Amino acid sequence: MARYKPTAKKRRLASAGKQKRAVPTWVIGKTAGKVRSNPKRRQWRSRKIRA
Repeated sequence: MARYKPTAKKRRLASAGKQKRAVPTWVIGKTAGKVRSNPKRRQWRSRKIRA
């Protein structure tokens, strides 16, 4: 990717980076282990962002 990025694209990439984090431990505990995975979790090689 180019060093220069348009601001709109940069914002979308930053947003996707924040969504990538794992489910907090307290959520897993609160839901008795029903919620374990984040459906928005993304691997940078396999799934691309439409930016």
